Amino acid sequence: MSTKADQLRAALQALSPTHLQVLDESHMHSRGLETHYKAVVVGDAFAGKRAVQRHQLVYRTLGPLMTQIHALALHTYTPDEWAAAGAAPDSPTCRGGSTHDKAAAGG
Repeated sequence: MSTKADQLRAALQALSPTHLQVLDESHMHSRGLETHYKAVVVGDAFAGKRAVQRHQLVYRTLGPLMTQIHALALHTYTPDEWAAAGAAPDSPTCRGGSTHDKAAAGG
């Protein structure tokens, strides 16, 4: 059985990435397992596109998988941008605030 991260990776292969990293960051949040992901996608598919257009392309590519996760942090680069950046930024620490936090705390 494949994980949700495996399914996301497989779907994103449709973009022919030169670099692809999908991390399950659910452990950093209060919503349970396989809910929060970070995707670093590098490829020519993003050339000439603004950030919102890049994200829309990823969302379309993932299709129904998007309804199966709570959050997806996207970092999309062209190969030249990736060469200059060298790495995607770290994800911030979860600050809580979800209704799940209140239920877990008993209030």
